[in-house]
Amino acid sequence: MTDPILEEIESEPLIETRDLCRIYGDGEEIRALDGVNLKVAHGELVAVMGPSGSGKSTLLNMIGALDKPSSGLVLINGRDLTKVRNKDEFRAKEVGFVFQLHNLIPTLTAKENVEIPMMGQMSSKARHLRSSELLSLVGLSDRMDHLPNQLSGGQRQRVAVARALANKPPLVLADEPTGNLDTTAGQDLMKLLREINQIQGTTFLVVTHDLAVARQTNRVIVMTDGRIIREDTIGSPIEEDLKIWRHSGLGRRIVAGEESELAALGITPAQIEAMQSMLDKANQEI
Repeated sequence: MTDPILEEIESEPLIETRDLCRIYGDGEEIRALDGVNLKVAHGELVAVMGPSGSGKSTLLNMIGALDKPSSGLVLINGRDLTKVRNKDEFRAKEVGFVFQLHNLIPTLTAKENVEIPMMGQMSSKARHLRSSELLSLVGLSDRMDHLPNQLSGGQRQRVAVARALANKPPLVLADEPTGNLDTTAGQDLMKLLREINQIQGTTFLVVTHDLAVARQTNRVIVMTDGRIIREDTIGSPIEEDLKIWRHSGLGRRIVAGEESELAALGITPAQIEAMQSMLDKANQEI
């Protein structure tokens, strides 16, 4: 029999922002976030994309209680962050963080780095067991006693992921987690995040500039000038290619039916019609 209280909790968004704004500057205003409305359900794996300065990292900072909004609300599990007095305790228990730079303490082993967030949260024995469990989960059971400079870049980021999961947070915020990794290590890290998401149900919100990274999530939020301008649900590889094509310069011309410009490229009206049909389908998937 299903627990109605549990059903109600899971039906409520894990993350919700309402008309969220963050304004910087005493003179000329910089609207880093400009009326952002967002909902992320429990267990989602979501990417946030956009050009530099679009508000991606600012949004993560607001959701992680690292910064305060100028106006609007951030709700985590229905809890208004403006009413949370002990932000450190909130971050320790409710949110894990993974940054572009792993931020590991160089004089501590991988195991000791993972245990840092657990200090004051559980006994020494429990910390040792939990850190060993997490490093095994991220594939580093044979690297527990290694210092950060004895690990590869990909391995250091895996330690950072294990550290983010230390206190079993329902949410992990990852800001450009693959930014300093090569293509293979980046793909491996995203595969790991997907596995953790699927096996443990941890919700991930991943900021990235890399379309290949975003396509390994379930949903992509696109931001520009502090606003969400589009949300895409990730489909098959072919559907994703069609979406990219639709938003390209050529795709927009095909959708708009600019026959004279397209004819100059040797594209016939029949070909334009066929391509419009394909791109319309891509638009319906968004």
